Amino acid sequence: MARNMYYFNSDDSHPMQPTSADIILRQQLEDSISRYFYEACDRTIQNLLSDCRWYVTTHANALTLVIECPDQVTNWRVLQKIVPMGTLLHGIVSSAKIRVCPPESQGIPFEMRVDELSVYRDWA
Repeated sequence: MARNMYYFNSDDSHPMQPTSADIILRQQLEDSISRYFYEACDRTIQNLLSDCRWYVTTHANALTLVIECPDQVTNWRVLQKIVPMGTLLHGIVSSAKIRVCPPESQGIPFEMRVDELSVYRDWA
């Protein structure tokens, strides 16, 4: 009976914990993308974002623009601008998502991938 020996390449092992340098680089990337995105927005979207808590995150290798709305009216206004924001974000990175979060306990977040923009064109 032949024994099969399996050798693992170090790339095949479990992912290592991120180093402090990895964490700092990820934060710098998120900050840079946030700034670039905000500066590309028109004044209306910038004012709308200023009314919300928003940030870019790259956890789980997926870039996500998260917008947390303080009230339902702002949530609706953000959703009305999701296509223009998605278009801007898609110009920065082709694989990203936008998550719009209503006030806590007032609904569930709406999430859209920027590569799905054609589905939402009628919203614009």
